[in-house]
Amino acid sequence: MHANKNRTTGLGMLFDAANIGFILLLVCTMIIPLLNVLALSFSSGIASMQPGIVLWPKDFSADGFVTVWSKLKLWSPFLNNVIVTAAGTLAHVFLSSLAGYVLVQPELPGKKAIVSLILLTMVIPGEAVMIPTYVVFRDFGLLNQLSALIVSGLVSGFSILLMRNFFLSVPREMAESARIDGAGDFRIFFTIYLPLSAAGIATVTLFEFVARWNHFTSALLFINDASKYTLQLALKSLIIDSDTTSSTFMITPNVRMAGIVIALIPLIAVYPFVQKYFVKGIMVGANKE
Repeated sequence: MHANKNRTTGLGMLFDAANIGFILLLVCTMIIPLLNVLALSFSSGIASMQPGIVLWPKDFSADGFVTVWSKLKLWSPFLNNVIVTAAGTLAHVFLSSLAGYVLVQPELPGKKAIVSLILLTMVIPGEAVMIPTYVVFRDFGLLNQLSALIVSGLVSGFSILLMRNFFLSVPREMAESARIDGAGDFRIFFTIYLPLSAAGIATVTLFEFVARWNHFTSALLFINDASKYTLQLALKSLIIDSDTTSSTFMITPNVRMAGIVIALIPLIAVYPFVQKYFVKGIMVGANKE
């Protein structure tokens, strides 16, 4: 019996060791490329051109950041990205919250049918509606406008249903009491439901912020004017189509990597402030029916 127990314990330890090794391998596949980008971005132009993976800067220099920000004017697509991300995220969170609030109203007719339709939109791939969306935006004169990127993905079934799940956790008695006191739907929405669903709002905000900051396909589809380029299009031109970005000097790897680091900074800066709400939001939103 002791032999079987020891054998079971040994197999369990071996399984745990294999899991840890696998997780460490996955971590390395994410950490090593990031360290390589950081090291090259802070290397000099000549040092960054040397072959191989670099995990520490060679001939430390910040010239790559100066070049990509000033000479290549990355500040312009960066500003466009800020406008699109900020406006699009705020509108998305607000409209998704309003839709979620409507879906928790007990007197709403056909509630189950509406929820089913929203769920149906989540199984339709974006590629299936890409061409119709382009035609609609063209007819409305939104091509080569930042507003096209703001309107695109203005609401999503996932965000609506997530906010609905959070609003279901708000005691209905609080809303009824406020309504008896004369409060309307908007006042109840802003003073009761939103404050009690901060974790849900943080979750939707983080998802949408990351998605809009990293958007590429929609920008590639709707934007052709270089002055309206957002950050991902500018990085694509910088890294893949560098010959069309500048013809006066060679764009070295440290310049390209500096552009990637600049694109990562807002994401890294925002996440720590919403991380605790994000984890709570995922857990609560997944458990509610």
